[in-house]
Amino acid sequence: MIWFLVILFLIGLSLAMQAGLVAFAGYVLLGVYLLSRSLARQWAENLSAERKCDPSPREVGESVEVVVSLRNSGTLPILWVLVEDLLPEHALRRPTRLAVKGKRLQVANLRPRQTKTIKYRITFEMRGYYPVGPTVLETGDVFGLHRRHRVIGEPVCIMVYPKVIPLPRYDFASQRPIGEIRLQNRLFEDPTRTAGVRPYMIGDPLSRVHWRATARTGQLHSRVFEPTSLAGATILVDFHAAGYHSRGEPHRSDLAVTAAASIAYAVSVLNQQLGLASNGRDAADRIREESLQKQTAGEGKGPDYGTREAARSRYELLEESNRIRPVTVDTRRGIDQFQKVREALARLELSDALTFAQLVLEMAPRMPRDATLVAVLPRVPVESAVALGTLRRQGFAITAVLIGLDESERLEAHGRLLAETVRDIRYVNSEAELAALGGNTAAPGPAAYAVDVPLA
Repeated sequence: MIWFLVILFLIGLSLAMQAGLVAFAGYVLLGVYLLSRSLARQWAENLSAERKCDPSPREVGESVEVVVSLRNSGTLPILWVLVEDLLPEHALRRPTRLAVKGKRLQVANLRPRQTKTIKYRITFEMRGYYPVGPTVLETGDVFGLHRRHRVIGEPVCIMVYPKVIPLPRYDFASQRPIGEIRLQNRLFEDPTRTAGVRPYMIGDPLSRVHWRATARTGQLHSRVFEPTSLAGATILVDFHAAGYHSRGEPHRSDLAVTAAASIAYAVSVLNQQLGLASNGRDAADRIREESLQKQTAGEGKGPDYGTREAARSRYELLEESNRIRPVTVDTRRGIDQFQKVREALARLELSDALTFAQLVLEMAPRMPRDATLVAVLPRVPVESAVALGTLRRQGFAITAVLIGLDESERLEAHGRLLAETVRDIRYVNSEAELAALGGNTAAPGPAAYAVDVPLA
C-alpha cells in the first residue's frame, strides 16, 4: 500500500509539473506494481500442500518420516516459493526433544500443474505431544514489491510415550494403624494372616478349613484371612513450574514422568487398581483450536498474513495456561488403566496455575483410601508437606518419591515429611536409582543416596 501511494504521488506531481517522461515512468512503475501484485496473489492461491505422516504413538528413540507434497494447480508458473513445515520451537531448542534429518525449509519453483515433494525425518528424543505442521508458504514478485504469506495444511499431532523402567519389585504398601479404615475392595487375601473363622460354605477349598475349630465344635469351619495390604496406587505428580528450575530442564521433569510411569506399570502388572492426578496441563490444551479456512474446492487454503513471523506465531503453541483443573485418571482396575495413565503422562507439561497443595485438596474426596498414595515431588514446601500429612491423618497410606534433590534439599524435605508422619520416603536422581526404587526406603544420610544400596 505504501508503494501504491508513492507511485500515485509521483504521477500526480509529474502531471502538475508537466514532466511527461517522469509521468511515463510512473505509469510503467504502476503497471509493474499491479502486475506483480496480481501474480503474487495468483501464485499463493494456486498453491496447495498435502502431508503424509503416520500419526500413531511412538516410543522414545523412534522416528517418523514426513512427506509434504507441494502442488501448483494453476496455469501460470511460480517463479519462487519458500516452503517451511512447522515444528514446535521449544522442542528444537537445546537440549533438543526432536532431531530433524533433512530439509523442512526449502525454496522451490513450480511449473503449471507440477508437484514437488519435501521429505524429512523426525527422531523423538524425549516423550511429549508434538504437532507436525502446518506448512508456511511465502511467495511474491521478483522485484520484492509485494509478498504473500499463507499457512496451509492440517497439523498432525504425534504422541511419544514416556520411558518405562521395570522395577524389581513393588513395595509401596505402607503399614496402616489398627482400626484406621475399612477396605472398600477386598481384592486379595493373605493366607498367612488369619482374621477369624466362619461356618464352612460349599465351595471352600480344604486348605481353608480350620481343623481345630471343626474338631472342637463338631461342625466344619473355614478360616477368614485378612486382605492384603497392597491394594493398588493413586499417583500424584507435582508438575508445578516453580519446582523445576530451568537449569535442570527438561531432564528433571522427564525423570519425574519416567518414575510415575514405571510405578504405574508395576501396579498394572500386579492387576491392582491404578489412578493418576497431576497439577500439570495437557499438551493438547496448548494447541490453538482455530481451524484453517477452506475453499469450496475442498483444498486447504489458509488466510493471508502480512509477515512471515505473523504466520508462524498464529500456529505456535500457547506458552501460558490458566488451567486450574487437574489432569486425572480415575483410580480403578482395568486392563486399559495403564495405557490411560501412560497417555496422560506423555502429554503432561509444566504449569503454573495449580499448586500441589491445591491439587491434594481437589483430589482428596475422589481418591480411594484402600490404595497407596504415591506422591512424585520435585520439592517439598511446607504447604505440600501439610497437605500430605492431612491425607495421612485421614487414613491414606502415603509414599513420597522425591526427584532430583541435592543433600540440603533432601534433609529439609525429609524433616518436613517426618513432621507430618510421612515416613515412607524415597529418592530418585537418575534412572539407575529409579531401577532400585521399588524396594528401597531411604533415610536422608549419605549412604542412602548411593546407587548400589541393598534393597530392604
